[in-house]
Amino acid sequence: MAFLKLSGVEASYGPSQALFGVDLDLAEGEVMALMGRNGMGKSTTIKVICRMLANSAGRIEFAGRDIGGFRSHQAARAGIGLVPEGRRCFPNLTVQENLIAAARPGDWDFARVSLLFPRLGERAGQMAASLSGGEQQMLAIGRALMTNPRLLILDEATEGLAPIVRQEIWAAIARLKSETGLALLVVDKSLRELSAIADRVTIIERGRSVWAGAFADLTHDTTEQYLGV
Repeated sequence: MAFLKLSGVEASYGPSQALFGVDLDLAEGEVMALMGRNGMGKSTTIKVICRMLANSAGRIEFAGRDIGGFRSHQAARAGIGLVPEGRRCFPNLTVQENLIAAARPGDWDFARVSLLFPRLGERAGQMAASLSGGEQQMLAIGRALMTNPRLLILDEATEGLAPIVRQEIWAAIARLKSETGLALLVVDKSLRELSAIADRVTIIERGRSVWAGAFADLTHDTTEQYLGV
């Protein structure tokens, strides 16, 4: 049974339809890359999963439950954690305050997040606004982990970061895969880095799922057709 399953999901922003039939299934503990060109529906799909946007058709199941009627806070409590595009840290709170703001009981606490990202432990009392972009991204990931999710969604977690920081983030994601039982849904454009962690891929084109399979089966022709500029 799929841990996360979307079947024929459609969604709109007012009169403008954005999703026309998204199918996706993710197993517990699996890492899936959600891919597609810009504007094709990846972030909208994430909003629907996290219940920040209602679906107008289709079915969404998580951990054996139909969550189509959930609100966003109910999805979070059910175990869906989100690292949003753009980080969205609380600028006037300290690193530690950001981390504990949404914390829920479980294995992930400040000490464990500091082991994953030592810089956050070093800057515990520093305001988030004063952090570098890479440090803010680490903080956004740590904050999501502090909710102790069963599914962690990362939306463009390495976008716009310096190469050395990108590698730190990718190394942390690899550790999450190897050291935890978290299911991961990762939106990113970097095929090379994704190839090291992703078990499977779902590609979205114009609001529809157009290709799904093992990452190893992703061919050059497929990437050129659906991911090329």
